[in-house]
Amino acid sequence: YLQVFLVEKAGRRSLFLAGLMGMLLSAVAMTVGLALLSQFAWMSYVSMVAIFLFVIFFEVGPGPIPWFIVAELFSQGPRPAAIAVAGFCNWACNFIVGMCFQYIADLCGPYVFVIFAALLLLFFLFAHFKVPETKGKSFEEIAAVFRRKKLPAKSMTELEDLQGTEEA
Repeated sequence: YLQVFLVEKAGRRSLFLAGLMGMLLSAVAMTVGLALLSQFAWMSYVSMVAIFLFVIFFEVGPGPIPWFIVAELFSQGPRPAAIAVAGFCNWACNFIVGMCFQYIADLCGPYVFVIFAALLLLFFLFAHFKVPETKGKSFEEIAAVFRRKKLPAKSMTELEDLQGTEEA
C-alpha cells in the first residue's frame, strides 16, 4: 500500500530508477556476502539483509511501476495489446529465471548474482535514457515527448488527428 502514496509523490521514473539501483546494490551485496561466507561467518547476515533489501526495492520500483508506465505510454486503442505483451514478457522472463536459476547457480557459484547485477545496470541505463516521467502528464504530453525525440517534424497529436477525421 505504500507504493500508492509514493508513486504520486515521487514520480514513476524516479521510483523505477531508485528501485533498479537499490536492486543492483543488493545484488552486489549478495555476491560479496556469498563470496566471503567461508571466510567470515557474519557474511550470512549481509546476504540475508541484501535479500530483504532486494525484495523491498523491487516492490518500490520495478515490481509495480512498469504497469503504470505501460498503461500511460499507450492510448486507449493499443493499450490492451501493449499490456498483454508486457504481461507475457513479464511471465515468460519469470518462468525462464525460475527454470534456469539452479543451473546458473551451479555454474557460477557465489557469483550468480553478478548476472542479475549486470542486467540491472543495463535496465537502469535504458530507463535513465529512454523512459520519460509520466507523472501528471496526459497521453498527448507523453506522446509529444517521444515525437520530439524521434519525429520533430510531426506536430499533430493522436487526439488532433482523430478530431480532424471526425470533422471531415
